[in-house]
Amino acid sequence: MVIITLQRNKCIGCNYCAELAPQKFVMSKKDGKSVLLHSVEKKGFFTLKEPDHSLLEEIDNAAKACPVRIISVKEV
Repeated sequence: MVIITLQRNKCIGCNYCAELAPQKFVMSKKDGKSVLLHSVEKKGFFTLKEPDHSLLEEIDNAAKACPVRIISVKEV
C-alpha cells in the first residue's frame, strides 16, 4: 500500500506533480493548484491510499520535484 498526501492550500501551481505523475495529479482549472485524484480531504490534507506499487517511483519523483514540499509518500 502506498499512502500519498497533498497539502493543497500551500500549492504554488508549478505543475511538476502533474507532469511527473499524471495518473494521480492534475492541475485545477479553477485555481491552478494541484489536485490529487480520488483523494479524501481532512483538515486541509488530501490523502489517497493506493494499492498499486508500480506507481511508487513516479509519485516519489513528483514529491521530490515539488519546490514547496507539500507531497508526502509512504509505503506501508
